[in-house]
Amino acid sequence: MYFASGLHLVVCWLFGVTANGQSESAFTVPGAFPTSLYSKYYNNPTATTAQPQPVITDPITHEVFPLSLTDPDDIPQSNTVDPHPLPPTAPPSQILQQAITQIQSIAANTAFGNNQCARCQASLEVAKFVALSAPDQGPNLAVSLCEYFEYSSTCTANYGPLALGPIFTQVVAYADVGGYDGQLICAEFLGLCSVPPTLPLNLTSWFSKPKPNPLPPPKKPTGERLKVLHISDLHIDPRYANNAEANCTSGLCCRENSYNSESPDTPILPAPRFGYFLCDVPYALIAAVLEAIPPLTGSEITGFNFTLFTGDMLAHDPDYQQSRAYNEYSEVVLFDLMKRMLGPGPVYVTLGNHDSYPTDLAAPLSMGGELGQQFSWLYDHVTALWEYQGWLPAASVEYSRAHYAAYMVKRADGLRIISLNTNLWYRANYLNYINTSYPDTSGMMRFLTDELQAAEDAGDRAWIIGHVPSGWDGTNGLYNPTDLCERSVDRYTPHVIANIFWGHMHEDELSIFYTNNGTNMSAETAKAVSWMGPSVTPLTKLNSGFRMYEVDSGTFEVLDAYTWKSPVDTYSELDSQLQYGPTFEFEYSTRDAYGRNIPWGANDPLNATWWHLVTEQMEANSSLVSDVWNKYQGKGSIFTPPCTGECVTARICYIRSGSSSIAKQNCPAGYGSVQ
Repeated sequence: MYFASGLHLVVCWLFGVTANGQSESAFTVPGAFPTSLYSKYYNNPTATTAQPQPVITDPITHEVFPLSLTDPDDIPQSNTVDPHPLPPTAPPSQILQQAITQIQSIAANTAFGNNQCARCQASLEVAKFVALSAPDQGPNLAVSLCEYFEYSSTCTANYGPLALGPIFTQVVAYADVGGYDGQLICAEFLGLCSVPPTLPLNLTSWFSKPKPNPLPPPKKPTGERLKVLHISDLHIDPRYANNAEANCTSGLCCRENSYNSESPDTPILPAPRFGYFLCDVPYALIAAVLEAIPPLTGSEITGFNFTLFTGDMLAHDPDYQQSRAYNEYSEVVLFDLMKRMLGPGPVYVTLGNHDSYPTDLAAPLSMGGELGQQFSWLYDHVTALWEYQGWLPAASVEYSRAHYAAYMVKRADGLRIISLNTNLWYRANYLNYINTSYPDTSGMMRFLTDELQAAEDAGDRAWIIGHVPSGWDGTNGLYNPTDLCERSVDRYTPHVIANIFWGHMHEDELSIFYTNNGTNMSAETAKAVSWMGPSVTPLTKLNSGFRMYEVDSGTFEVLDAYTWKSPVDTYSELDSQLQYGPTFEFEYSTRDAYGRNIPWGANDPLNATWWHLVTEQMEANSSLVSDVWNKYQGKGSIFTPPCTGECVTARICYIRSGSSSIAKQNCPAGYGSVQ
């Protein structure tokens, strides 16, 4: 047979022998494929244009292998038939445990060397996958890591599912934790990365119109002086407990559960009924300051033209002791007292970082859905109260409800009040660490810029109010958004923005804005001033105080600022009697305190130019900082530490810093507070 004969020849060739047993040096195989090898073919096996495709049957399964398996003209690009096993879906509890193990491994892995920043961001990447795949385990992860790294002694209370755990889960789910966001998180909250630099701004299309050149003629002064009250940081504490420990060693003092570790059972210093330096404000002090303001400012009959309240209504309770109802209670109480005790003038309010629950937070609307609206309960309630008190018109109310309780009011006298929710640039707001490379994730700066443009178009002047300063020592505002704020102020000064007012610091401070991002600081380039109002609360180690401005009704420039204080160290003496309460005393006139050596007309405004000249006087005579500014910054508190040497240089630098990034770039750190 052909099949057998052919096989014999092949065998002989393999062994190098001929059919008769003689060795051959070469053998030529026939050109045609031996078709007898297989009984069936998918193609013509004798063709020279393609390899044979025999029909093969599996002797085990008895299945015929299809042509598609070996067809050279149609090679499969993926295997959709065979199984590709994956591990089973892990339950949320297993995801949590694996995440904890992985982060512990990252912390111990020597491959990272001394690069703690890389460790931190790698750990955030693990946390991100937990937040996306098992978000209900995010708070548990936060608590577990807090305990493992011994970050706090109250991990569950602070970071559990009923506290900040859900917020942390939102942040790592939405943030670019492997990039700029993650580096900033690891720098600001853990100190494991260096703070990333302020990013360059692209302002090509930010402003809808170029700055007018020449500028419109300035408003003419009328000679009429408006009275404007500025109060800040009331921090009412309805849980204040008379005779509780006022000199406690942890937490908020003057509470029933507060104690001094040296005498845990008996108060070393019983809390005076009007307050103390380590406590927030009891009802008694709230009533006292509001009762003292009208007679001290000469507004008993006329009231004020209007009042600025630059935020912070609630006490410094930890988040686990707060609630929405506690928040709303404080709002109702304080706005009612302001309305009844300060006269008929409107009060323009801005929200502080302690006016949200949880504290410090505001969610950008860009998060979308329920998360973008998670603080709408606050904006709805507080705006409704402003409307109820008659302080906001309907148009402002509508915008405020929908946009972070921010608003613009155009007063009958032509002044525009623009109120910002500065929690949206506050460093302690965890939700600000989503998309931090963009300076206006919330849209708050877009709102400000558009309102300033509308004011410019109408020929109006504007005041900006907020809580967290954009500048001073650079420790409160995030660099990118406050840099954009500073550029916006530059664009609309000096012809639109007349003044800016902040709170938050609890101290008497101020910042100057200059043209061109402060690259050249002089009397000629100084364009705007932000005033930081003293706090009513004495926390921490400060006296209680408030301020009134005299303002020209035509230019809306400040002509003088008068500050009053109440010496908190005298409050203990008042407890044994009811005839006298706290004394509020005149502290100083800004013009008199700082301007005696500056050639300035009696009715010339205390504007940015004047304030820059003040800083030049400070450079020439350091006692103007060490003896005067330093004393007033703490409202004359007995606890105010001295300020000499580099501290003097730093304070002058802070005054000249309109944004956090400028302060960070230019100024010595660590001298911003007297607390």
